[in-house]
Amino acid sequence: MHFVIMGCGRVGASLATQLEEQGHSVAVLDQNPDAFRRLPEDFSGQRVTGLGFDRDALSQTGIEDAHGFAAVSNGDNSNILAARVARETFGVEHVVARIYDQRRAEVYERLGIPTVATVRWTADQMLRRLLPTGGVADFRDRSGQVALVQVDVHHGWVGRPVTALEAASGARAAYLTRRGSAFLPDVRTVLQDGDVLHVLARTDAVERAGRIAGSPPPEED
Repeated sequence: MHFVIMGCGRVGASLATQLEEQGHSVAVLDQNPDAFRRLPEDFSGQRVTGLGFDRDALSQTGIEDAHGFAAVSNGDNSNILAARVARETFGVEHVVARIYDQRRAEVYERLGIPTVATVRWTADQMLRRLLPTGGVADFRDRSGQVALVQVDVHHGWVGRPVTALEAASGARAAYLTRRGSAFLPDVRTVLQDGDVLHVLARTDAVERAGRIAGSPPPEED
């Protein structure tokens, strides 16, 4: 699969390197050619100089054939604009934008652009959005039908029982990590801010479970 990364800072270089190590083709786009020095010497992907929301520059990256696009520059406006161009102009299915201002994140989510706030950012979280059913599961059974994955939990679920999230997502809470310690949740477990949740789900339902966990909970009657 082919991926386009806009922004070659520490985040973009790490993401591009990991994708290439997984066997994918990668193109990195940055307006500053000096930024490409962050890529490893043996990086074989494309290096394209230009603006992330410039259609001609994006075309040079092979975005027409891209499976995923990640906008990870240091500017919120540039990231969301580039992500919208990738989605709306080039029809890229898996698009994610890095956002510094968490207050904007829900607005962009409503536009159909998944976002990752910097305070919660890891390369793995980006990969999970670009490869929602790809090779980032912590475990898959031998038949490939069940996967253990980490999901991002929207802050709206904080204070609600983990069973409510299970019921909404169709996934089973496997374990929680809280303040560095992992434990098995039960019917009395209530989600807290900063919890890291791993769930078990059917492989074909992993993307849905992650989407529901990462969205505000449904309104209660």
